[in-house]
Amino acid sequence: MQDTITVVGDAEPVTVGQTSRSVEVIEAQSRSLAFQDVADALRSDASVDIQQRGTMGVQSDISIRGGTFEQTLVLLNGLRMNDAQASHFNLDVPVPLPALAGAAVLHGSGSTLYGADALSGEVNITTWKPQESSLRLRAGGGSFGGNNQSFVGALANQRNSVVAAGQRDFSTGFIPGRDYRSESASVEGRATSFLGESDLLLAGSDRSYGANQFYGNYNSWERTKGWFIALTQVFNAATSASVAYRRHADIYVLLRDDPAYYNNHHIDDSWQGALRHTVSLGGAGKLFIGAEENTDSIHSNSLGQHGRNRTALYADADLHRGRASFSLGLREEFLSGGRIVSAPSFSASMLLQQKWKLRGSAGYGFRLPTYTDLYYNDPTTISNPTLKPETAWNFDGGVDWYPSGRVAASATAFYSRQSNAINYLRASPSQPWQAENLAMVRLTGVETSVQARLNGDQLLLVGWTAIFGAQNTTNNQQAQLMFQYPVNRAHVEWNLHAPGNIALRPAFAVTQRVGLSPYTTLDFAASRDKGILRPYIQGTNLYNTGYAELLGIRMPGRGILVGLEVALSRKGK
Repeated sequence: MQDTITVVGDAEPVTVGQTSRSVEVIEAQSRSLAFQDVADALRSDASVDIQQRGTMGVQSDISIRGGTFEQTLVLLNGLRMNDAQASHFNLDVPVPLPALAGAAVLHGSGSTLYGADALSGEVNITTWKPQESSLRLRAGGGSFGGNNQSFVGALANQRNSVVAAGQRDFSTGFIPGRDYRSESASVEGRATSFLGESDLLLAGSDRSYGANQFYGNYNSWERTKGWFIALTQVFNAATSASVAYRRHADIYVLLRDDPAYYNNHHIDDSWQGALRHTVSLGGAGKLFIGAEENTDSIHSNSLGQHGRNRTALYADADLHRGRASFSLGLREEFLSGGRIVSAPSFSASMLLQQKWKLRGSAGYGFRLPTYTDLYYNDPTTISNPTLKPETAWNFDGGVDWYPSGRVAASATAFYSRQSNAINYLRASPSQPWQAENLAMVRLTGVETSVQARLNGDQLLLVGWTAIFGAQNTTNNQQAQLMFQYPVNRAHVEWNLHAPGNIALRPAFAVTQRVGLSPYTTLDFAASRDKGILRPYIQGTNLYNTGYAELLGIRMPGRGILVGLEVALSRKGK
């Protein structure tokens, strides 16, 4: 349980046992035949709530510890993916799943290093860095007219690599008006020279889907397109620089059978740059400093044309004394209009007898409303241009237990104190949703997890998260964003091998949302993970449970997907 990873709450790679934060690491590359999309992989963390409107990456909101999806910061290789138009598209990752390595999930505020808007947590999705040349081709089909194909090819040696990937998924839909076609492609090259390691990533996606009942009692239709290009230069172990451009387009038709009745076309452009440097403090620890610039703009037939920018400076001191470690950080953000935001953070841990670790953290977050919150109006939604920014203080404390090198357990209590939380409220289903600030929101909870490597390479994951409070802050009005979180969520997953190099992954979850009865889901995946021919089968919602992760948006019943992957590889030189 001591794998070295880049934890989004830490400034450099550390082991899970070293970090003073509550973190879950999800490995996707070696288990890519077990997952259907990024959201599917993130469900392994019981503190992560995936609120899907559609499957196969069509549209999935992500929430951590009961916060809204707008309060979660999504990163791709440490670069921001949050969408300034609407945070519904934060998980619209343009890199195909076969080209992803996995994700690290930070629970709680993580504002110092990557942005003050990480109020409830961060997810850092990373791309795959190959160690050998290979080619994998995949095709499958199954329930609801499902059909998918993908490829990922890599050329690699000790100094350089190129990865090219493409993926296409489409379905006729499990009910009328819920069909989709999702396509994505990426190319990433890494090269080592006298400058250090250079990493250039280009990716794009095109997703069209029936949005029946997504935003009200309408048979709607939507299409999103995304482009992402990023260049990261690691000069040496102490200094790196990154620059990235993201463009996201959203076409929305309220009535699919009558597109002229009401439609929107939004184009969101964002630029970002970052410079990071590490200063050694000798045996006392390290000081991480950096500067960032982020600009975004939107051109929309309904929202108008708007733009804003933020400049940030940060410093984070990681100090060590014996078995104790401390992290003290401060981020200063200079926003459009002259506003200056200070986001401090603190964390500490103490290792006891090499088997127990006590830890705690506190952090402040600040988030501006999205353009949709401020300016979007349609027959079901009323915006509010006078919305105030959200702010939050997050606190947690926990204990980790490492009884052996094969078992790790943790328990954490957390508390979130939010002011001016942005929500959409209505008094009855006949009225439109109205964007409003809630004066105060309190969320308290506990999360527990156990990871155990059993005989051989079997991995058992058990997690449970419970969240309390904040249910009575809307004066009995219906809430669209807040209070959709699970008051209880338990997840059990077992990764094991059967004879014949057959990898098995049963995953069982129980979820109970605010004011609703609990429901259970069972997923199962089996695949041959070695050899040239690798058949696979993926089963979702095998109990055929009727449930919704967002209010009134029905999710698919039992689904089966069967396919074959052809894998070729050779060692790099």
